[in-house]
Amino acid sequence: MTQSNPNKFKIQDLPSLIVETYKAWDASNPFRLSAVVAYYAVLSMPGLLVIIINLVGSVWGVEIVQGRLTNEISSALGSDAAEAIQTMMIETQNESKSTLATILGIITLVFGATGVFYHLQLSLNQIWKVSEENTMSFGRMLLSRARSFAFILAMGFLLLISFLITTAISVLNHYIQGLFPDLIVYIAFVFDFLVSIGIITVLFAMIFKFLPDAKIRWKTVWIGALITSVLFVLGKFLLGLYFGEANPGSTYGAAGTIVLILLWVSYSCLILFFGAQFTWVYAKRYGLGIQPSKNKIDTN
Repeated sequence: MTQSNPNKFKIQDLPSLIVETYKAWDASNPFRLSAVVAYYAVLSMPGLLVIIINLVGSVWGVEIVQGRLTNEISSALGSDAAEAIQTMMIETQNESKSTLATILGIITLVFGATGVFYHLQLSLNQIWKVSEENTMSFGRMLLSRARSFAFILAMGFLLLISFLITTAISVLNHYIQGLFPDLIVYIAFVFDFLVSIGIITVLFAMIFKFLPDAKIRWKTVWIGALITSVLFVLGKFLLGLYFGEANPGSTYGAAGTIVLILLWVSYSCLILFFGAQFTWVYAKRYGLGIQPSKNKIDTN
């Protein structure tokens, strides 16, 4: 889908881009796609936690990583959900098995952990109007799973970088506090916001560039990733307020944590898919193009 379009983006184009994005996003049935990814996210969570905790924990310390993740989950889903997921993290670390069971467990964990990225890939393919020419072969499925596992490793690396930057900012905040004690709260907020935007932008850029079965220019990737990251950070803040005030999982009793995870991932995916749709609309309008990879067809 390569176009020759001399037009360049102007700030006054943004409203029409948003309107066109919304129409295309709504037509792609994003609620069904986000529900599918949320379902596989729940199934993938034990495997994701084991891999991420051990990967980052080997450098930073397992207990520290568990504590940081628990704090992040608590701010997003509430303390009850964080406590339940913390219990899950502890249990996955304390299991003792035979060698054969361990090997089978690792294979199961990797396959389960990659499920959410595999189905995210299929969803992005649909949003970008890219589909299989033929039924996916077993080899291509394994390749997609391997690519998904690479994203898990990338997430672990970004999480490690995030921890390092957060620590550096904490040290810097203590220094600034001695110089500008009245401004430290605002400075800390700005630093935290910029770091969140930066880390999440890099993650979304990697997702848009490497996860779908399509070729896309870096210029388009960074624009789409930045828009998506801003929406995601704002959405994360609003979801935290909603879950904290409304507590939608309380009516489901013991299943409340699962419901909260499903809701959070589903809502987050809606934002991600909107950003992906914006990226597609932007590329289409300004002739940058998103071309299907080998063995794929453009269904537009």
